[in-house]
Amino acid sequence: MNLTDGATLFVAAMGAGAINALVGSGSLITFPTLIALGYPPILATVSNNVGLVPGMAGAVYGYRRELAGQTGLLLRLAGAAASGAIIGSLLLLALPAAVFRLVVPGLIAVACALVVLQPILARRVVTGHASSGPWLWIAVFGTGIYGGYFGAAQGVILMGILGAFVAESIQRLNAVKNAIALIVNLAAAIVFVAVTTVNWGVALVIAVGSTIGGLLGSRFGRLLAPAVLRAAILLVGAFAIAHLVVLQ
Repeated sequence: MNLTDGATLFVAAMGAGAINALVGSGSLITFPTLIALGYPPILATVSNNVGLVPGMAGAVYGYRRELAGQTGLLLRLAGAAASGAIIGSLLLLALPAAVFRLVVPGLIAVACALVVLQPILARRVVTGHASSGPWLWIAVFGTGIYGGYFGAAQGVILMGILGAFVAESIQRLNAVKNAIALIVNLAAAIVFVAVTTVNWGVALVIAVGSTIGGLLGSRFGRLLAPAVLRAAILLVGAFAIAHLVVLQ
């Protein structure tokens, strides 16, 4: 990795860390950046996942006040998130790379659609829905599988799920979302480190950049218009889809 590529990736990682703290979908920034820099899709996904873990930890730390009193909910959902992530990461490694190239453009398109729908999904929080039953666990488990396999917009998916099942404020749900996303990425990262190749130079640059971005995003990002963030994500997502289609 030359200096220009490293600087480009660092800036992208900062943006991803900030977006993960606020909206989710930070991988729609770093993943297409890695593809544009010439990294193979599977290696890009694995290294991106490992690198984003510290940034997600920074976001969780930044939202620590909103997590107060939600330990019980997190403990109930941690097993669903981790077990789903392990399955998803193993699927990524077991399925042929051609399947990934075929599936991921569709996953990014779905993720972009969820970014657009996120305000509608988030409004369900105020309707008073509340449940800690099996459907919430199953939904988080399914999101964990998706997060372990690819993960872009898993935060948006989680916000929709939590908004439908848990009666809390949006900011407190966002704190839970960050914690669950951290569990998913950490579980998948452990699998990747144990059984496959990680580009540690890439992972280190993403780790540093996303940690700074996660801390800044959780502290100052609430001052930014969510519509601006969503527009940026959609532009990057469209670029990623176009680039992956060209690669095929």
